[in-house]
Amino acid sequence: MSEQKTDKAPCGEGKVPDQQGRCVMPEVTFSTFVMSLNTSALYHLGELADPETGGRVVNFELARHAIDTLVVLEQKTKGNLTEEENELLKNILYDVKIRFVNAVRKKP
Repeated sequence: MSEQKTDKAPCGEGKVPDQQGRCVMPEVTFSTFVMSLNTSALYHLGELADPETGGRVVNFELARHAIDTLVVLEQKTKGNLTEEENELLKNILYDVKIRFVNAVRKKP
């Protein structure tokens, strides 16, 4: 897999520039993992468009699964997170749960 340096356009497909300017996948940290699950939930709630088609998908079952995964993560990591990680997870869970409830209420 070739890494490509781009001077004009930002990195695509979830990649970020490294110190040498090459487009690479971001480092996997607890925070990036939580953000990934949040992105999945938002995508399945139809809040984020498909990057290829521009269309929006609503799938409450998959959104609920991503939220449930975040809840399990919160329960299993209790007392083992930094203050920043704990706040991030707590805030994301609150936000995505509210969005889920609002989306279900709007359901035709």
